[in-house]
Amino acid sequence: MENVYLILVIILFVLAIFDLVVGVSNDAVNFVNSAVGAKAAPFKVIMAVAALGVFIGATFSSGMMEIARKSMFHPEMFFFEEVMIILLAVMITDVILLDLFNAFGMPTSTTVSIVFELLGAAVGVALIKVANNPEVPMSEYINSAKSLAIIAGILISVVISFTAGAIIQYITRAIFSFNYEKRFKYLGSLWGGFAITVTTYFLLVKGADGSSFMTDEVKAWIKGNSNTIFLFSFIGWTVILQVCHWLFKINILKFTILVGTFALAMAFAGNDLVNFIGVPIAGLDSYLHYLNTPGARPDTLLMSFLSEPAQTETYILLAAGLVMVITLFTSKKARRVIKTEVDLGRQSEGEERFGSSFFARSLVRGSLSLSKSVSKFVPAVIKNYLDKQFEQPDRDMAAVKKGAPAFDLLRASVNLVIASILIASATSLKLPLSTTYVTFMVAMGSSLSDRAWDRDSAVYRITGVLSVIGGWFFTAFSAFTVTFLVAIALSYGGLWVLFGMLALVIFILSKSHLLNKSQDSEQIIDNEAEFEEIDGFIVSEKVQEQCKLNVTDVLTNVSEYYARTLKAFEREDRKLLKDTAKQVNALSLRSKKMRSNIYKTVRRLQEENIDSGLYYVQVLDYLRETAQCLTFITNPCWDHLNNNHKPFTDEQFADFRSLQLRVKNIIDDSVEMIESGDFTEIEKVLKAQSVILEQIRNLRKTQLKRIKKEKSGTKVSMLYLGVLHETQSMMLHLVNLVKANRDFAAYLK
Repeated sequence: MENVYLILVIILFVLAIFDLVVGVSNDAVNFVNSAVGAKAAPFKVIMAVAALGVFIGATFSSGMMEIARKSMFHPEMFFFEEVMIILLAVMITDVILLDLFNAFGMPTSTTVSIVFELLGAAVGVALIKVANNPEVPMSEYINSAKSLAIIAGILISVVISFTAGAIIQYITRAIFSFNYEKRFKYLGSLWGGFAITVTTYFLLVKGADGSSFMTDEVKAWIKGNSNTIFLFSFIGWTVILQVCHWLFKINILKFTILVGTFALAMAFAGNDLVNFIGVPIAGLDSYLHYLNTPGARPDTLLMSFLSEPAQTETYILLAAGLVMVITLFTSKKARRVIKTEVDLGRQSEGEERFGSSFFARSLVRGSLSLSKSVSKFVPAVIKNYLDKQFEQPDRDMAAVKKGAPAFDLLRASVNLVIASILIASATSLKLPLSTTYVTFMVAMGSSLSDRAWDRDSAVYRITGVLSVIGGWFFTAFSAFTVTFLVAIALSYGGLWVLFGMLALVIFILSKSHLLNKSQDSEQIIDNEAEFEEIDGFIVSEKVQEQCKLNVTDVLTNVSEYYARTLKAFEREDRKLLKDTAKQVNALSLRSKKMRSNIYKTVRRLQEENIDSGLYYVQVLDYLRETAQCLTFITNPCWDHLNNNHKPFTDEQFADFRSLQLRVKNIIDDSVEMIESGDFTEIEKVLKAQSVILEQIRNLRKTQLKRIKKEKSGTKVSMLYLGVLHETQSMMLHLVNLVKANRDFAAYLK
């Protein structure tokens, strides 16, 4: 019997490794998004600093391990085998849920997931115990007071984090403004000294209790001299930063951000490591207690010892920290989650990932009305001062900067300082605060105060924030429900159900890995080329050259996908048509992104070449319309075939085979002209277009006759006519595209 439970403990630790990988992939955004968004240093340097913080912070998490042992349930009321079922159910569910969130690039809370998983599994096992022994009520098994305190603390942290981020950022910006460089020559060392001091103070003084390597004497000395540490740290850092700025021209804000990244990564590891290894450590301790209890049986040994203070070995914490560090450098999913949060807080314009929603639109309208009402009571002097402080740098100059950061260094430093303080404070209270909630809401609050959400982007950013928050509530609900069901299944099914669950975990992880590789291989490129620059501006000839490459590539794909759509539809090949529909949608999205980048490119053109921007805009407009027409052909064909409707007749398929050959020939001729830059044969394309349009008119008349004679059904007829119409539109846009390329090339000669 001991061997069976030893295997279960090993399974717990194997699951913990997977959990560390998928968990850190999601939580990396918590401590690197500010540094990445502000581009405080190269990405590898930021990740190295964060990795060091994670590795050291892991040793500060020993005290937090009690959360997994007694926070959600009373362990003295559960037997050894029941505790093992609870812990296994938690780890299985946690790995699956976190990996799914990573696959979609959505930041979720590992703290919320582990808390509600523990609660769900404990409730599931407790229900079985109550059913077998109704005399003991559910309240005896579940630690409802602690559960409610933790849940309330997590929810309150959302409000506190957003409010703190908004207020502190507003005050900071009102003092330093967006043009903070001049003032930082004199006040930068004070700000940096304060920021670093506050961060290190809370990490050292407040986080010392959870350290696994500090002696009680050292902890007592730190607590007894906390005020002295704060004072001397502030003076020391202020002097050091000012001297380094004078002598070595060090950028104080960049240094502060890297220190803040280290501190936040350290605070994250100290607070959140329990989410990944707290459960298996509790399982190991339970197993050792079972072995060391003479005559113990798994179904009679109560786990009262889990209520005692936990002390985890340092080598286990360091090993977990090492896994987290490796994940930081290797996980591509982590970068996808980071991008989601950075985009929601960026200062500049650009493509918005999220759409609009009724609530977001209502909130923006209400905020605008409130702002107008409040501004009437603000004195003109104060209003003018604040407007000047929040006046952003010349966007013309910002636009020409290649790879400009999403937001400036000042806001990044505020995000890091506030988040570090809140998380370290919660760790000192042994409260499992959600680092995701804190860092995300601080970043959103600061971006709101920084006026990053203007009238052109507010509804989309708010919808994005609401989507993320909605995902958090879904995390809580799904974590509780799934773990509840898994715990009950394990209780009744035993090892067979366990092995089935493990097979499911392996299957989901493998599918997620394949999906991630597929997304990476099909990732849409913004096609914002590394244009040659002169004094910060790009050269029109380079724009035209890159534009030519993009246009010919897209048109080649349009021709291929058009032919493949008709071929798959005729053969009723669902798999081929489904794959083609995905590729067509990706191509349409690519053309949309190219069109979205028009603003950035035109702003970076030299003034004397600004007229070339007109032709560039026309080219991408027609290219976008051409690709869009293809989606209105492929997607309806896929829907028709997927719903098992009747296909075209042989006569109709013959019509399209003839049409497809002509479409292929005209696109090939167009691509050849655009590639060579020789448009002397453009009349050939115009003539081919006339032939195709005439053929489409004849085919449309023929189909109307079929409808008149009732030889064709409604759905088939509508699809047939729809494909003809979109093919006609595609040909019209194609010729306009060729003409626009001709004009663009002629202008640059």
